[in-house]
Amino acid sequence: TLRKQASTLPFGRNWPDKLLALYLLLTALLHLRETTLTDTLRQTLYLFTDVFLPYYVASRALKLLSDFKDTMLAFTLATMVLALIGVFEYARHWLLYNSLINAMELHWNMSNYLGRGGALRASASTGQAIVLGYVISVGIGFYLFLHASVRSRLQRRLGALLLVAGLFVPLSRGPWVGTAAIITTFIATGRNAAKRLMLLGLAGALALPLLSIIPGGNKLIDLLPYIGTIEKGNITYRERLFDNAMIVIQRNPILGSIDYLNTPEMQSMIQGDGIIDIVNTYLIMALKSGLVGLALFAIFFIAIVLGIYKSFRTFQDKDDEALRLGRALLATLIGVMLTITTVSSISVIPVVYWSLAGLGVAYIQMARSLRPLHATNAVTT
Repeated sequence: TLRKQASTLPFGRNWPDKLLALYLLLTALLHLRETTLTDTLRQTLYLFTDVFLPYYVASRALKLLSDFKDTMLAFTLATMVLALIGVFEYARHWLLYNSLINAMELHWNMSNYLGRGGALRASASTGQAIVLGYVISVGIGFYLFLHASVRSRLQRRLGALLLVAGLFVPLSRGPWVGTAAIITTFIATGRNAAKRLMLLGLAGALALPLLSIIPGGNKLIDLLPYIGTIEKGNITYRERLFDNAMIVIQRNPILGSIDYLNTPEMQSMIQGDGIIDIVNTYLIMALKSGLVGLALFAIFFIAIVLGIYKSFRTFQDKDDEALRLGRALLATLIGVMLTITTVSSISVIPVVYWSLAGLGVAYIQMARSLRPLHATNAVTT
C-alpha cells in the first residue's frame, strides 16, 4: 500500500536502502553454506518479515511531525505499561508471564527466573531482563522528545520516574550505559550543551558519595558496571569472549564461517548451563558473515546517524519541535548501538533497532521536505 502512494520514496533511492539491500542479500546467500535451498528460501522470508518490513514501513509511513508524535507516544506508553509490570515483578519476586508460558505449554527458552544481588531481575513480556531494559531505554529516548508536549509538570515528572524505575528493575547494566549515552547525546546536541554537560558530570560525581551514605545506596553502587562488585564475572566473561572471538574471526575474516561455535576458543566459553552466550551483536555479525557483513550492518546505521545529524542542523530555531525530534532520534539510535554490544539480537531487540533505523530515514526525508519551508520563512523574516 505504501509503495503505491505517489508521495512514497521508492526503495533504493537513498544510501541506507542500498546498504540494507546488500546486507539482506549477503545474509541470504550465506545461508546456502549451511543448509538447503528450500531452507534458505524460508530464512529469506524471515529476513523480509523481520528486517525489511519493519524498516520499510517505519521509513515510508511517517511523513509528518504528527506521525512521529503518534508513533513514539504509542511506543512510550507501551514501555510505561512494561515498566509497571516490571516494578511489580521486582517487588513481588514473581515473573507474571512465566506461568502463562507454562500454562499454554509453549516451548520458549526465555522468561526464566534470574537474580542479581539477591533481587529478581524483571522481564515482563519481553522474555529477558536485558531486553526489558533495552526496550525501556528506547522509550526514555522517545520521552525526551515527547515530554515537552505534556502540559502538567507533575505528569511529566511521574512519567519520567516510572520509566527510570522500569529501567532499574531488570538490573541490566548494558541498558543503563545505553541510557546514559542517550541522555548525554541529547544534552550535547541542545542549547547550552557545555554548561549542561558539566552539570550532568557534576551530578554524577556527587551521586556516588551520596549513595554510599544513604540506606541501600551501597547495594546500588555494587550493581554498577566496572565500579560495583556484584557479578564481576560477567564483565570478565565479556572480555574473554571478545578476545576469543577475535581469534576465530581472524581465521575467516571476509565472510565468517558456519562452524565458529565448534572452534576450541568458543568451546572454552561454554557456561554452566551448557551454552555459549555471545552477548555482543557485532561479534555475532563478524563471526557469521565476516567483516563484510559487519561493515554493511555498521555503515547502514552510521549513515542514518550522520543523516539525522545533518538534517536537524538545518533548523535555525533551537526550540523547533522538528529539531528536538532529530536530537531524540539521534540520541536513541546511538544508545541502542551501544547497548547491543552487551547483548545478542534476541527477542524483540532486532525488530526495535530496524524500526528505529526506519524512523531515522523517515526523519531525514521529512526534514528535507521542510527545508524549503524554513528557508522561505527565513527570507520573509
